[in-house]
Amino acid sequence: MTGMPTLASRVVLALVLTFLIGPFVIIILAGLSAGNSLAFPPDGLSLKWYLKVFTVESFQASFALSMFLAVFGTLAALALGVPAAYALNRYDLPGAETVRIIVAAPIIVPGIIVGLALLRYLVVPTGVGVTLALFLAHTALVLPYAVRVVSSSLHNLRADMEEAAVLLGCTRLQAFFKVVLPNIRAGVLAAFILGFVTSFNQVPVSLFLSGPGVRTLPIDMLAYMEITYDPSVAALSALLAFLSVAIVFAAEKFLGFSRYV
Repeated sequence: MTGMPTLASRVVLALVLTFLIGPFVIIILAGLSAGNSLAFPPDGLSLKWYLKVFTVESFQASFALSMFLAVFGTLAALALGVPAAYALNRYDLPGAETVRIIVAAPIIVPGIIVGLALLRYLVVPTGVGVTLALFLAHTALVLPYAVRVVSSSLHNLRADMEEAAVLLGCTRLQAFFKVVLPNIRAGVLAAFILGFVTSFNQVPVSLFLSGPGVRTLPIDMLAYMEITYDPSVAALSALLAFLSVAIVFAAEKFLGFSRYV
């Protein structure tokens, strides 16, 4: 039986929560400022900066691009990652561990290095467009999460279920779509959510690959702060934080998100 927490443990817990939650509280209140410059404590309270966020044209364009990259980049990563995870889990492939290490490279290697490498060896030599370069980069960055999360789901799925479907007349492809995929659906959705949040909030790689008039929302926010220091960026940051928390909370409630990450 555990005893009551001591005073010291309560103080440490309070400090940890303050450290984790404090920045969000500061950003939320800074966005509510009635003044014309970013400051904390706020100079009065007003919702005008939260409302202004929806009227800034650059934010609208960059938000649309970030949503496109997050949704379709993650879908492309899943289209590659689900078959890769299946092959790594169901077959004794030579060099499978090496493949896993290579797939995990975008997670291990700092984003600045990945962005610089893609700029130097993909964009410059081939001359691909900025949007295509960002799409390929975000797909590559999300792919490791797709493989790892789906692999976790496949590891918990009994292989004899698929074998039974094959013995009953299904082809391997039919067994995959009728038996395997429905049973790992929660894992695939969890991988999509994790990839979406990762892609949407990506900064280092997007910083190297963005071009004139083509910027993701985080990069556009950085550029906006270089010329304007009003609380609208704080308001937008608070809205994005609420969006991310809401997505993860919903995923945990309906999918058991913590089982896969």
